[in-house]
Amino acid sequence: MSLRDFGLLALVCLVWASNNIVSKFVVSHLGVPPLFYAAMRFAVVALATLPWLLPMPRPRWRLVVVALLMGGGNFALLFVGLTTSTPSAAAVIGQLGVPITTLLSMVMLGEKIHWRRGLGIALTFAGAMAVMWDPHGFSISLGLMYVVASAAAGSLGAVMMKQIEGVQPLQFQAWVGFASVWPLAALSAALEPGQLQTGLAGGWPFLAAVLYSGLVVSVGAHTVYYFLIGRYEANLISPLTLMTPLATIALGVAIFHDPFGPRMALGSLIALTGVLIIAARRNHVMPLLLAIRNRAQ
Repeated sequence: MSLRDFGLLALVCLVWASNNIVSKFVVSHLGVPPLFYAAMRFAVVALATLPWLLPMPRPRWRLVVVALLMGGGNFALLFVGLTTSTPSAAAVIGQLGVPITTLLSMVMLGEKIHWRRGLGIALTFAGAMAVMWDPHGFSISLGLMYVVASAAAGSLGAVMMKQIEGVQPLQFQAWVGFASVWPLAALSAALEPGQLQTGLAGGWPFLAAVLYSGLVVSVGAHTVYYFLIGRYEANLISPLTLMTPLATIALGVAIFHDPFGPRMALGSLIALTGVLIIAARRNHVMPLLLAIRNRAQ
């Protein structure tokens, strides 16, 4: 990989990492309801990618389901989780999407795994459990449970996406935005009273966060990532995207003073080692999954 392209990938990973920080700021510090924030984000994505919306790829029902899983379901659950969890913990727990995708690929796509990827799956789950471990007994916070659900939604969508052919990245982004904004807006209206007033009270920081998340993170970084995937082998690119959770942890500790003691450090090391083992092996859906997971974080 050329130095220029490595720099591009590092920048993409930094942008993805910063999104977790921005999202935590919006839902926790500005107090903007998470479903409303997700709806606004996808409204921006839908408007930015509108020229690529048509013609609609087939099968249409599968495309809509995948768009909802990878878009509204994945991001909305993550934003709900970030209201009570730290960006650092969310970055580590979100990596559960990688072994979940591998397991779903075995069931739905007939992929075979050998002992190395099996070891990677075990290490990732073990590391995640260590992060969620309470010294006074096993305890999983509600926020981190939402992050796990987010990872599972993205994983299922990634596997189903493999069964759709001929969809270009920007075309897919257009349908993710278009399919997600309507149900998220409806859910926000039903479950989050006063969301418009809260959003307006957030002022320019909220507007900047929505534009950054929708345009820079989803559209810009995603496009650059797929440009790099087109130039290099996926099993070279995929392990390097582990810069994203590492950068998220660093930013979370530096900006929000996330706790990062020995247990968190050990759990993160074990989990990311497991992800590295899985990502370094050939996997039909890994590039797509890591794009979705990292954009969410």
